Amino acid sequence: MANMREIKLRVKSIKEIRQITKAMKLIAAAKLKKARQQLEQTRPYFDRVKATMADILQHSGDVENRFFDIKSEKIEVKKAYIVITGDKGLAGGYNHNIIKLAESCVRQTPDARLFIAGHMGAAYFSKTGCNISPDFDYAVQDPTVYRAREIAEIILDGFERGEFDDVSIIYTKMISTIKLEPTVMKLLPLELKAIAADLKKPGDNGSQIKIDDSLSYEPSPEAVFDVLIPKYVKGIIYGALVEAFTSEQSSRMSAMDNATSNADDMLQRLNLYYNRARQAAITQEISEIVGGAAALK
Repeated sequence: MANMREIKLRVKSIKEIRQITKAMKLIAAAKLKKARQQLEQTRPYFDRVKATMADILQHSGDVENRFFDIKSEKIEVKKAYIVITGDKGLAGGYNHNIIKLAESCVRQTPDARLFIAGHMGAAYFSKTGCNISPDFDYAVQDPTVYRAREIAEIILDGFERGEFDDVSIIYTKMISTIKLEPTVMKLLPLELKAIAADLKKPGDNGSQIKIDDSLSYEPSPEAVFDVLIPKYVKGIIYGALVEAFTSEQSSRMSAMDNATSNADDMLQRLNLYYNRARQAAITQEISEIVGGAAALK
C-alpha cells in the first residue's frame, strides 16, 4: 500500500483534473445549447430554398441544369468526400467514429478526393497517403454561413470543372443527446426524385414543407435554379457543419461527465486508502510507544 504522502499527492492531482473535466463539461453544455439555437434559427430559410426548388420541379417539368444527375452514364465516376471531424480531442469516440466511416468509404473508392474539415481529421489523414486536398483548411468550431459559402464555392467550382463527378458529406448526425450517428449524405449531383421527395417528409415540428402555387419564376425556372442551387448546397453544408459541431459538444459533454464521475470514484477509493494508511501509522506509533515503555521497566 502507498504511504500517506503518495496518496495525498494523488488526491491533489485527481482533484485538479476533476476541476478541468467539470469545467469542460459546463463549457460543452453551453456550446451545445448555442449550436442548437443556431441550427433552429437558420433552418426555416434553407427549408424555403428547398421548397422553392421542389415547387419549380413540380410545375415546370424536367429542368435541365449542370448540377443535376446528368453524368450517371459515365463508366468511371470520380468521387469526392467532405469529411467533418473535430478541431479538438477529449470528445469520447466522436472523432474515431467519423474517421472510421471515412476510411470505409475510401476503401471502396481508393482514388476518392478528400476535403477534410477539422484539425483532428486533417492530422490523421495526412499520414495515411490518401488523396487530400491540401488547400482545404477549415476549422469547425463555431460554424458560420460565410464559411459554408466558401466551402460550397470550392465544391461547386470543382464539380463544374469536372474534377469530380460525385460529392458526399461525411458528418455526425445528432439523433439525440446520447445517440450520435456518423452519416454519409450525397451532396452532388442533385437528384430530382430526392428533392421532390422532401415535400412529403414532415419537418422537425411535424409539418410538411409547403409550396405556393401562385408563384411564377422570371426570367425562367432554369435561371432561378442557377441562383438557388448554390444557396441550397451552402445550406446543406452549413447544416452539416452545425449538426456536426452540436454532436461534438454533446459527445464531449458526455465524456467529461464520465471523466468527472470516474474522478469522484477514484477520490473515494483514495480517501479509504488514506484512512487505512493513517490508521496503520497510528497503530504503529502506539505499538512503538508501548514497546519502548515496556523496555524501560
